Amino acid sequence: MRGLVVLAGMPGVALAQQGGEAAPLTPPASAPLHAPVPVIEMIGAAHWVVQGVSLVLALGLFAVVTVLVFKAGELWLAGHRLQQSLRSLGRAGTLADAARMLDGRRCAGAAMASAAQEEYALALPLLAQAGPAGVKERVRARVDRIGGQATARLRRGTGVLATVAATAPFIGLFGTVWGIMSSFLAISAEGTTNLAVVAPGIAEALLVTGFGLVAAIPAVVVYNAVQRRIAGLRQAMADVAVALEVLLGRDLDRRAGV
Repeated sequence: MRGLVVLAGMPGVALAQQGGEAAPLTPPASAPLHAPVPVIEMIGAAHWVVQGVSLVLALGLFAVVTVLVFKAGELWLAGHRLQQSLRSLGRAGTLADAARMLDGRRCAGAAMASAAQEEYALALPLLAQAGPAGVKERVRARVDRIGGQATARLRRGTGVLATVAATAPFIGLFGTVWGIMSSFLAISAEGTTNLAVVAPGIAEALLVTGFGLVAAIPAVVVYNAVQRRIAGLRQAMADVAVALEVLLGRDLDRRAGV
């Protein structure tokens, strides 16, 4: 006599009884796990508000990457030119030599040297009556002005980094709140807290939260790095200004000794 015996407390496991001996049957195969849903499909199936928030954060991240690429090249070139200007000023013997050696270069150091030489040339006829104090102050003022303008140009675009760093987490938080609200509305409409009902809204909330962090964290890092580099370039421009003032002082001393 053949029959099936099901062990109590072990569903899905059966024993085949034949000739007084029990042989285990192969248990049914477990259902395959669902593959994770791609992010693009999640965004496509999300609410239009969540899609809009995701688009804004994606644009913010694109702006951060764009500023990083352009600023990296701009700051490196500015630093390289300032170092060349400092080396040229170290070899110059007079202010006129410095202006001639830096002539034609497109950098703050060349503009500073040209302004200093121009102011010195304009003040030469009045040095005997006015003295050297006035020309020193005017040269310092013009050199500082050029350095300030160069710093302002280097800071262009950093406002975008600051804006993205400050607003991206809150924009992502808005999407998070919207996704959670959608889950509660789904619970109210379906009358159940089944995971299949609340999962889409929760997934949308977590997705835009991640987007906000992905946009904000690089913006903060790049902003701090750019500010540190600009501070270093400001110090280099200050060194150029000091070198020009030293050359100006030597020229004035030579003229006074004649």
